[in-house]
Amino acid sequence: MNEFFHEDELTGKAYDSRLMRRLLVYLKPYKGYVVLAGALLLVGSALQLLGPVVIKYAIDNFIAEHDLHGLGIACLVYLVLLVVGFAVTWAQIYTMQWVGQMAVYNLRMQLFSHLQTMNLKFYDRNPVGRVLTRVTSDINSLNELLSSGIVTIIGDVVTLLGIVGFMLAINFKLALVTLIALPFLVVAAFLFRSRVRRTYREVRRHIARLNAFIQEHISGMAVVQFFGQEKKTYEGFAGINKELMGQHHKTVMYYAVFFPLVRVFNAVSLGLIIWYGGGEVIQGALTFGTLVAFTQYIERFFRPIMDLSEKYNILQSAMASAERVFMLIDTKPGFSDPASPVEWKECSGSVVFKDVSFAYTKNDMVLKNVSFVIRPGEKVAIVGATGAGKTTIAGLLMRFYEYEHGSILLDGVNIKKLSAKDIRQYLGLVLQDVFLFSGEIKKNIRLGDKHISDEKLRQAARDVNLEGFINLLPNGYKFTIGERGVSLSVGQKQLLSFARALAHDPRILILDEATSSVDTETEVLIQQALDKLMENRTSIIIAHRLSTIKKVDRILVMHKGRLREMGTHNELLQKRGIYWKLYQLQYRLQDTGAAAEVGHNPE
Repeated sequence: MNEFFHEDELTGKAYDSRLMRRLLVYLKPYKGYVVLAGALLLVGSALQLLGPVVIKYAIDNFIAEHDLHGLGIACLVYLVLLVVGFAVTWAQIYTMQWVGQMAVYNLRMQLFSHLQTMNLKFYDRNPVGRVLTRVTSDINSLNELLSSGIVTIIGDVVTLLGIVGFMLAINFKLALVTLIALPFLVVAAFLFRSRVRRTYREVRRHIARLNAFIQEHISGMAVVQFFGQEKKTYEGFAGINKELMGQHHKTVMYYAVFFPLVRVFNAVSLGLIIWYGGGEVIQGALTFGTLVAFTQYIERFFRPIMDLSEKYNILQSAMASAERVFMLIDTKPGFSDPASPVEWKECSGSVVFKDVSFAYTKNDMVLKNVSFVIRPGEKVAIVGATGAGKTTIAGLLMRFYEYEHGSILLDGVNIKKLSAKDIRQYLGLVLQDVFLFSGEIKKNIRLGDKHISDEKLRQAARDVNLEGFINLLPNGYKFTIGERGVSLSVGQKQLLSFARALAHDPRILILDEATSSVDTETEVLIQQALDKLMENRTSIIIAHRLSTIKKVDRILVMHKGRLREMGTHNELLQKRGIYWKLYQLQYRLQDTGAAAEVGHNPE
């Protein structure tokens, strides 16, 4: 299935039986409670229908006969109906809300769990804001339907049918007169439904666009402010926000017309009752109690109709949200673990690439027939111009992406036969752009691995020259850093990432430009940390600063997706090829005091 989905592709149906059946699956574990809530709702509806009957009986049999005792009993019965109705309604609402919350909890957990199985290609092609909308606002829309909508829609329909039945049973002619306005109300409801369906779909689409815009520009706020793009960004946000407001205004307008129209029909029906029924009372063909009962029923009749209009809004929202959520759940990863993965209990650290080719997009090959061997414990650097394929090699090795041709072997086993969990258990990755989670420092080092003891954690921090800095912080290892580590410097973040890698003790370590964005003083600390980090393990260093890789065993030089040169630092300099030109370029730039051009292509 295509991993790139658009909200524009949705059908926007008001009701989809297929989607409803899938939603009802989440209520199935709680079907006993749903049945209970339905039964309580029916009881509550019946109690509402009995109220006007009691009033009719009290007027015709007690007030008309001046029977104070009987009137007191009727009032007591009516009070009992109110109290019992309150208790039943409370129990029904509480039960259904509890069921709805449990169903939504399970659905949200399933969705988030599914997102964790998606390959990085999915996140490369889908804005975070759009995915966030699915997990938050779309799930909340389903919450309203599962918590109250399904059962109460049935209850409202039952109440309407019950009211019509009671009115026909009490006085057939008066009931027909009362319901004269009903066909006009049905037409108005149909028109209202068709208009709201379109506008609500547009509302959901614009909300997804707005969330994506907000997430992207808040994440890149430093760039926005540095380049003075605040006004342009504001205007872009204002445009999307204005479109969203316009769709909301349309919805408000439809509701502003429909609800007063329902009240008009209510007033017309009430007027017909008083006109026709009052004449019947004057002529003695109808009791006054019956007339009062009909006025009560007509008020109760239009209340569920207005409630159903609100429920239609919930249903429309839920169908649109369900379509989006299930579309995401049905989106399969581009690749997954084999059905019966090879067990990999020990890792010696051997890495082999055999004629590996890969493209992020079709017909745009990033790697072309790349082959090399890294022996256990060997330290190998990969260098080259930007776009040469260095980081792609790391991504394929970590099983973030699926390569098209060739094979990648770990300890002689094709990684396609191994589970991603096993691969990442023995591989460690340190990136230039370190991602830190908000929370304690020790939490960011341990990352939930309970096998890492406090002593092992502290030892890792000492080995990478991080503990001195941590000891200066309030609460030390329990110091809470902000989102993405905003309270730390670039060098401190990098050292923390080294401590994280060392604490997890990988057999194969991948350093992706881990020293390219730190100052010279910090780089000395990092070099010392790297020496400790790379001890007794296979190390792959992707670097732009060629001065940092002189001591590695071998250097692989990538150029335009191909492996062009291989050898030690001195061997490659003697060849006077691509590596020599890269080295000479950086040497000249450093001599003139200019900043080294990262990944500059010398050719």
